[in-house]
Amino acid sequence: MKLEHAYAIDLQWTGNRGTGTSGYKDYGRDMVVSAPDKHPIEGSADRPFFGDRDRWNPEELLLAALAQCHMLSYLAEAANAGVVVVGYTDAATGTMEQTRDGGGHFTEVTLHPRVTLADPAQRELAASLHKPASEKCFIASSVNFPVRHAPELLTLA
Repeated sequence: MKLEHAYAIDLQWTGNRGTGTSGYKDYGRDMVVSAPDKHPIEGSADRPFFGDRDRWNPEELLLAALAQCHMLSYLAEAANAGVVVVGYTDAATGTMEQTRDGGGHFTEVTLHPRVTLADPAQRELAASLHKPASEKCFIASSVNFPVRHAPELLTLA
């Protein structure tokens, strides 16, 4: 049985300054991403590409998607293994390489999950759960660059 899930968003470019794309520097890169019953996301290009630094850019959103997906997969793995996680943060980093033709691609992403455990005795088991979590992460399984993990495990005691 094949399980399939469909997703849809709306994207609206809001960067027309009155002359459209009459020149590369003549238009704004601002956009709004929305979906029914969700808060809109104000997006733009990264600053080196004439974007608004106060808005989310696609590169940051990709990092956020990878970090969120890993966290959700990891928490599920922890629950299934009986590991009690009481805190989780991440400070994901990524490297994008721009090509001479104006394109580019990510070469790697490193997630830095900081996991707080209720029981110090579960540290080794908790550390081992990052691999299966990564393998089950839908987003990490969909990209063509390595997604590395540099976890830190903390305990309450």
